[in-house]
Amino acid sequence: MLKGCTAYEKISFFFKIRFIANLQYRAAALAGISTQFAWGTLNIILFKAFYESSPENFPMGFSAFVSYIWMQQAFLAFFAMWTFESDITDSIVSGSIAYQMSKPINIYNLWFTRSVALRLARGLLRCFPILIIASILPQPYRLIMPDPLTFFIFITSMILGLCTAAAFTCLIYVLCFFTVSPKGLQIVFLSASEMLMGQIIPIPFFPETIKKILEFSPFTGIQNIPLRIFSYDILPADAGKKILLQVFWLLVLFLSGKLIAKAAEKKLIVQGG
Repeated sequence: MLKGCTAYEKISFFFKIRFIANLQYRAAALAGISTQFAWGTLNIILFKAFYESSPENFPMGFSAFVSYIWMQQAFLAFFAMWTFESDITDSIVSGSIAYQMSKPINIYNLWFTRSVALRLARGLLRCFPILIIASILPQPYRLIMPDPLTFFIFITSMILGLCTAAAFTCLIYVLCFFTVSPKGLQIVFLSASEMLMGQIIPIPFFPETIKKILEFSPFTGIQNIPLRIFSYDILPADAGKKILLQVFWLLVLFLSGKLIAKAAEKKLIVQGG
């Protein structure tokens, strides 16, 4: 069916198929909405008590923090680093990946497309109910929408963050070529990334020295930059440099993954030899 198609047409076709397939999991989406909304609520209530004790000691205003948390939960599937597809890692370990590599399509581009489609489908199913509910909550727990310019900058930054998360995922996939089991690699990466990207605690809450290091790391562009732009913790005048940093790390990660994938094609290591 794809015979005679260009590489772009093939990638677009696989994206559409993967995106539609993942839209079917409505029950999982409903469970995710409930869990994410509950987690966001608990997080905000907990920090509200801290803010009331000494609000001047916090690097973000409470309103900005509330918007950060609601947007984080609404678009969790976009940025979550545990979004690995087991059939990909299993095919690498078993050696069946060799059959996919024999097909006339770039395997790394296919993985990247699948990862983006998976994140988009899961995120779009879950984000709107959370955003609607959070927008009608009483103050100070309500999600505050930004002005049109800030929202446009946020969307641009969020797309880059989504692609960076997908590039990280694909980098883990290609590194699995050089391991017997991908589990250890995934666990170490997941544990480190959740902290370094601001998933557990927003990066502005870190000590000053650590914060400066993290703000220039590749993890900062996944969710830290877009969510802080949305909540006005990063103003539009300062957003340009941050977006350039996102573009830089996205290119580094994507191209690094492609180079490692090309090297892996020459030396495929699978369990059993």
